[in-house]
Amino acid sequence: MAATTQERPLDLERPIKEIGTDLAARMPRPRLVSTARVEQRMTELLMKDPALRAALFRFVDVRPACATPADLIRHLHEFLADAESKTAQRATGITGRPLARRPLAAVAGAGVKRMAQQFIVGEDAKDALPEITKLWRGGVETTVDLLGEATVSETEADVYMRRCEETLRALAGAATKPGQVNLSVKVSALTPLLRPTAPERGIEGARPRLEHLLRVAKEVGAHLHVDMESFDTREAITALTLDLLSQPEFADGPSAGIVLQAYLVDSPEHLDELLAWAERTPRTHPFVIRLVKGAYWDHEVVQAAQNGWAPPVFTDRRECDRNFEALSRRLIDATPTVKVAIASHNLRSISHAAAYADARGVGNDDLEFQILRGLGDDTQAAIAATGRQVRAYCPVGDLVAGMAYLVRRLLENTANDSFLAAHASGTDTAELLEAP
Repeated sequence: MAATTQERPLDLERPIKEIGTDLAARMPRPRLVSTARVEQRMTELLMKDPALRAALFRFVDVRPACATPADLIRHLHEFLADAESKTAQRATGITGRPLARRPLAAVAGAGVKRMAQQFIVGEDAKDALPEITKLWRGGVETTVDLLGEATVSETEADVYMRRCEETLRALAGAATKPGQVNLSVKVSALTPLLRPTAPERGIEGARPRLEHLLRVAKEVGAHLHVDMESFDTREAITALTLDLLSQPEFADGPSAGIVLQAYLVDSPEHLDELLAWAERTPRTHPFVIRLVKGAYWDHEVVQAAQNGWAPPVFTDRRECDRNFEALSRRLIDATPTVKVAIASHNLRSISHAAAYADARGVGNDDLEFQILRGLGDDTQAAIAATGRQVRAYCPVGDLVAGMAYLVRRLLENTANDSFLAAHASGTDTAELLEAP
């Protein structure tokens, strides 16, 4: 490891506030009359009205299955009528008018499509290339995620693998410099056999497809990143990824990595495992660890409650934020054995990692920041403007395949305790930068 734990903790609060204040000042402000301003007001409304939020999320969920305008507006009217919300009830006065149904259907359909386009860069690699190359030209790196989770057949898994290969080759054909192609993959989409009750079946089911993608990535000079999903599949995903990357044929490539989820209470022990593996497995390209908060919080809490278990995730946001900061420091201390990707929209978390990296002399070769396309665009622009390396996570796929992803992003954007919601509501920057 490049550094050891500090005997005396660094005083990071001053540089954190300086970095965070600078980033906040660089974020674009929406004009008084603009689409961004309308979306901000809509977010504020949904934060204050959970019943309306639930009704609209139900509508978003069924939107791909609505075959006609009449079908679409009927669902919207029914969901609003069922909601215990004064705003929703007032809206049914409009959706229930016969003459208003056709134009409303057009507006509602276009609204969902626009939301999807905010988060999804294209239906396939070819469709996404203009937006991807635009980001590259703007100094923003990318990682592409092909939407579609939890395949149910070997045929679906083969299709997903072929889509991944086609995307790697398409991006490689458009890349303008080495190392620019970066693809994130989900093991649950590479096999229908990934089950917590029999992890070895999922590992063996996904192994040949992930192995093939690693060979393709090595051939075209791409980075392949393995996403983490729900807690009950973490062990299998980790075992498969580390075992394949331990094979001699992958020692000199491709560049590869995995995800660490800070919302899991035992994430420090998971990091122990990853760092120990990285230390004893020399690689030409440092193993990349992407630190995220985690996107399956609701699923983990509900599943634990149904089974009478203690939830595997932190249920206090500040505890989770403190763990994120502790993991950030450990990862930065582990460079250059590993390369670190800090994936967060939280201004405090980003500023903390940047301040600690500066104090430890860790730069862009070993550290990057990652944001989600559509959620962190302002943050992305601010980070890029400071000269720090930033990468956008860019989903690709159609609306049906992307619905689960879209709903997760909408939940994140409108959750009452989220940083994004606090920022959108105009919370003071100093308050956003307070220590958790």
